[in-house]
Amino acid sequence: MERTTHKIDATERIAGRLASEIAVLLQGKNKVSYQPNVDCGDIVEVTNVAKIKFSGKKIDTKVYHRTTMYPSGIRTKELKNLIKDDPAEVLRKTIYNMLPKNRLRSNMLKRLIIK
Repeated sequence: MERTTHKIDATERIAGRLASEIAVLLQGKNKVSYQPNVDCGDIVEVTNVAKIKFSGKKIDTKVYHRTTMYPSGIRTKELKNLIKDDPAEVLRKTIYNMLPKNRLRSNMLKRLIIK
């Protein structure tokens, strides 16, 4: 299987639309030989992630939750604070949630290169 490298510039692109495009490339759905049980996706390099845009009021309202598995252990982080700290992590989380929830997801995400 031959993997090609796709270079994508994220300048002034909307995060969700960009993430869905990248998820299709990582899964290999753009190829004729696509099979859902085979990891036949390509390598994706994304540049200028700090210049990504969000539609609507997502910057002010979107919140990411995680749990520590202890009682009342919910930790939240707002999108505007997460973008200041690490804009690449925001895109990585978005793409992670768009990939299929199976054993192939971690290998697909390894082929995502964010610069």
